[in-house]
Amino acid sequence: MIKSKIKIRYRYVPAGISILYEDQDIIVIDKSSGLLSVKAKYEKEKTTHQLLINYVRKGNPRAKANLFVVHRLDRETSGVLVFAKSFKIREKFANQWDNVEKKYLAIVHGNLAKKNGIIESYLAEGDDYMMRSVENPEEGKFAKTKYKVKNESKNYSILEIDLLTGKKNQIRVHLSELGHPIVGDLKYSENERGRLALHAFSIKFKHPFNNQEMEFETKIPEFFTNYFKPQGKIGAHKQPRY
Repeated sequence: MIKSKIKIRYRYVPAGISILYEDQDIIVIDKSSGLLSVKAKYEKEKTTHQLLINYVRKGNPRAKANLFVVHRLDRETSGVLVFAKSFKIREKFANQWDNVEKKYLAIVHGNLAKKNGIIESYLAEGDDYMMRSVENPEEGKFAKTKYKVKNESKNYSILEIDLLTGKKNQIRVHLSELGHPIVGDLKYSENERGRLALHAFSIKFKHPFNNQEMEFETKIPEFFTNYFKPQGKIGAHKQPRY
């Protein structure tokens, strides 16, 4: 793990967030499931963005320190998120975003016939706020998801996913339409309960200030191991990875 350039002020770190790295330009965190990335019509204060602004201001509401959104995760998705400490750094991230490597882990229903592959489609949002694949490219936005089966049991499979484009609900829609919806996906599957089994496992990018190669991995939520107890081989850092 890359060591932070700024001392993490643990007393100000909000619940639901673990700080993986911080320097004068960026902050990298591990977000818990259930926490919004950015404000929505129904929630403006208890979001990852706002909570982290409070953190960098050290609890002083008059402080001028600010954070800029680099990317986001669905509320139900846990894992790694990056924020910029200036608009200039945020724009540098935007310019290199196509080269940023993002890996996810997902537990899906059933066993996939093809153990690895790429799912491509054009996604469009309906009036019901659901994303769906459409045949006409002019009606949707191109989405590309690469997956590989890492482990499977009788009823479930765990996938490693490379997010090759970053469209809304992309992974969830692609896997649902493939016939293997993500466990706990209340939006794109039926008769689900519990938390969404989708975790942003790692991110790799060049630091926007000095071009240093940076890679961050998160711990796998304990919830994931409930589906693969006999193997017990999914984890991060010095643990066996799968």
